[in-house]
Amino acid sequence: MSKKSAVSEYSAKQITVLEGLEPVRKRPGMYIGNTSTEGLHHLIWEVVDNSLDEAMAGHAKSIILTLLPDHKISVEDDGRGIPVDIHKQTKKSALETVLTVLHAGGKFGEGGYKISGGLHGVGVSVVNALSIYMRAEVKREGKLWVQEYKRGKPLAKVKPIGNSRGAGTTIIFQPDPEIFETLDFNIQIIKDHLRQQAYLTKGVKIRIVDKRLPVPRGQVAPSYTFCFEGGVASYVKHLNHNKEKKHDNVFYVDKTSGGVQVELAMQYTDDYKETVFSFANNIFTTEGGMHLVGFRGALTRQLNYYARKQGYLKEKDDNLTGEDVREGCTAVVSIKVREPQFEGQTKAKLGNAEVKPAVESVMADALEIFLEEHPRDAEAIIGKCVLAQRARVAARAARDTVLRKGALDGFALPGKLADCSSKDPKNSELYIVEGDSAGGSAKQGRDRNFQAILPLRGKILNVERARLDKMLSNNEIKSLIIALGTNFGEQFRLEDLRYDRIIIMTDADVDGSHIRTLLLTLFYRYFPQLILTGHLYIAQPPLFRVQKGKDIKYIYNEDALEKVKKEFEAKQAAKPAKAGKAKKAERPTESTVAEESGNIIETTSSGLNIQRYKGLGEMNPGQLWETTMNPETRVMKLVTLEDAEAADQTFDMLMGNEVAPRKRFIQTHAKNVKNLDV
Repeated sequence: MSKKSAVSEYSAKQITVLEGLEPVRKRPGMYIGNTSTEGLHHLIWEVVDNSLDEAMAGHAKSIILTLLPDHKISVEDDGRGIPVDIHKQTKKSALETVLTVLHAGGKFGEGGYKISGGLHGVGVSVVNALSIYMRAEVKREGKLWVQEYKRGKPLAKVKPIGNSRGAGTTIIFQPDPEIFETLDFNIQIIKDHLRQQAYLTKGVKIRIVDKRLPVPRGQVAPSYTFCFEGGVASYVKHLNHNKEKKHDNVFYVDKTSGGVQVELAMQYTDDYKETVFSFANNIFTTEGGMHLVGFRGALTRQLNYYARKQGYLKEKDDNLTGEDVREGCTAVVSIKVREPQFEGQTKAKLGNAEVKPAVESVMADALEIFLEEHPRDAEAIIGKCVLAQRARVAARAARDTVLRKGALDGFALPGKLADCSSKDPKNSELYIVEGDSAGGSAKQGRDRNFQAILPLRGKILNVERARLDKMLSNNEIKSLIIALGTNFGEQFRLEDLRYDRIIIMTDADVDGSHIRTLLLTLFYRYFPQLILTGHLYIAQPPLFRVQKGKDIKYIYNEDALEKVKKEFEAKQAAKPAKAGKAKKAERPTESTVAEESGNIIETTSSGLNIQRYKGLGEMNPGQLWETTMNPETRVMKLVTLEDAEAADQTFDMLMGNEVAPRKRFIQTHAKNVKNLDV
């Protein structure tokens, strides 16, 4: 089809109006999630999604996003251009209709888009409503059409302002400071999101240009370009770039079945976990859905069929389970369907029943051919799965050993756990404490009504490098699993959690940071639900105790300490001179430093006594309660999971088997480490 005929078929009659725009400014959170950083960036995603829909429909090859001064964003594409002819229902230009009426667009009617990511999305009209200024420029039919808006209302009619070459749409918007808590766009968030979209829309070129700051003469503004002809196969290579691959060739297929376009890629690594990302019409489905069910079912059946056919599994052997074939599997499953049915407004799960057989059919046929054509890769994949099967059997025995006589079956809790008297999980919290010394102070200082203490001896096992059976043989991890009460893996039950808050409390030194990282790795890999549901915290013990006379302050970082020092010095300087004596400016003298009970004691010239805590065990129970455990005064950080892909790669780099990426990370960031206490 020629571009001219495509343009003529995409006109005002394809634009369907569902309802008005007025509610958006009153309740912005209903449309973009919130008015903080996430909601602000959601404005960009809505505009870019329109351009990506043009690309998925085969009409756009290039998208340019430009960050401009004054918090403005420009998104330009070379698609067909939003129609500008008069819409028969609104009696206004189709461009004005799309940008000023909620749920108006080519995604709802027939003939606009066969595939679109924005069916639940509320579109660029919401961006318009929440922007103090917007400008739309459309290159179409040899002319450049323009309309400007203020808070969703047009300032003039759509009009041509000159001639143009080619076709396309440019949207420039400026978020409304009355709506948003912050107007600062984060370039890293934008890069990560648009890189992912480039993987999912193969062949489209996405360019980001940052023009927020003046550029010196002779230089150009920072820019980033993403274009992946390999589609999701390139995405899998990106996800595995720091991992040890079990086979060289990435399995990849891109085929349409039953009206569903299925694109998926897969490669096995030496990991003990599954890394699978699923997308429907370029939307990340965090809870999977029918496309993921179809992929997993076909994977299990096809690998069992091949393993038996080639003799890797004998008649007496059990079949490989889904758990066995998913261990170490990195996969991206991306489907495009005409009318996606998402479960819930968040689009977390795809519900289209027709997608499952389509994915199963495409996956099974392509994987059978791949295994036959790449026997070495097939041998490596089956070998990995059979090894996982053996480990699963061993792990089941280990799990039974841990849990059979544990609290999960109503028996005794671990002896080292100092439990709280409250039996109501909603009012209870568990402190995971480093070492017996700190554990002793915590047990004495706590409120035993609702605070439980579990001291851990030494550093727990790095679960990133260990199979399940080895993990369950670790006494510290066994104690923690029993204390939590939730079980783990496929048997995890959040409703059995014995404490509402799980608090990691370690020393503020290198060893404490390492232990905290090991614990975070354990929770991320085996108890991610506790992070996602907001149950995991990190305690923030103070670094310093500052005393001047009877006035005592606890300080949590070095910047705050310097501020307190300056405040005391200012108070000293402001004191009036004694009667009969002229006030004399004193030159600050050197502070005196001494070691006392393992702590560093510093006394400044102004009489300020500063105590540096090296560990939790050096605080007496009263101090530990007052600074770190008292709900009225303590400081805690909630552990969240904003970006699963980035978190997964970070844990893999810092805790995995590959040394080179970790070495590069240390070399890159070593100079940024301040006050390293070894």
